[in-house]
Amino acid sequence: MKKVILAGGTGFIGNYFKERFEEKGYDVGIISRQSSYITWDDRNAIKEALEASDLLVNLAGKSVNCRYHDKNRQEIMQSRIETTTILGEAIRACDNPPPVWLNASTATIYRHAEDRPMTETNGETGTGFSVDVAEKWEEVFFSFDLPKTRQAALRTAIVLGPKGGVMTPYLNLVKFGLGGVQGSGRQKFSWIHVEDLFQITLFLLGRDDLSGVFNCAAPNPVSNRELMKLLRTEMNAPIGLPAPKWMLEMGAVLIRTETELVLKSRWVIPERLEREGFQFRFDTLDKTIKDILHQNKRVGMPG
Repeated sequence: MKKVILAGGTGFIGNYFKERFEEKGYDVGIISRQSSYITWDDRNAIKEALEASDLLVNLAGKSVNCRYHDKNRQEIMQSRIETTTILGEAIRACDNPPPVWLNASTATIYRHAEDRPMTETNGETGTGFSVDVAEKWEEVFFSFDLPKTRQAALRTAIVLGPKGGVMTPYLNLVKFGLGGVQGSGRQKFSWIHVEDLFQITLFLLGRDDLSGVFNCAAPNPVSNRELMKLLRTEMNAPIGLPAPKWMLEMGAVLIRTETELVLKSRWVIPERLEREGFQFRFDTLDKTIKDILHQNKRVGMPG
């Protein structure tokens, strides 16, 4: 049986990947901080799990949906650096290491962009804490010289899908009449359906010639104004009160998050994936929203 190891595999994306890999006949191993799985402090168990596996996907890292005070900043950075380092050292110790290691990264590495899209070849990195995290994360990942293991960093946009994730708070805003423009509304919203992110892992697994950095984002980003209008339309919500920046700042303090998650303009294009022939199943936001609402309705989730 083929074996895949999901590091940090107990969150929204990890749970989805686990189900999909098992559907395809994989034996799935999970590395997690939860004691019911292989834990990060058990280096021998991690090495044994990776031995003769077919694929390692690292999704580990503290959620960025929090206030960026000193303690959280340290945990966000360290949770990514330490787990990536542990995995690299474990692969190096294997007699038969996984041939492919896909490591999460983030499209937030690019600057706030309202003027042009960011690709792997012409994208400009930004500044600030989130960018520092992304750069250090990739630096550590690519610092490992692993001749038997092909490495790719997945610069992932905002992941949308059923059963939770970022979509749930957006749907709740619209449901309660608060689904208007956020900030200026001009900021770009780059996203990817969780199923397409899963398909990208299979695509890269099957392409021995591909490594390095890949933008994992649907090819047709929209503005925040277009996003909120589409959500209101699909949910039959005629009213959507706008939220100017000052209001978002107040709300972010109350719910312990940062406005960067909403106000930063992420205009990211998957240039390399499209050039190599990857076909997105959910290439437009309307397809994505319709699918999520349909899936959520089936399981009784919001929307």
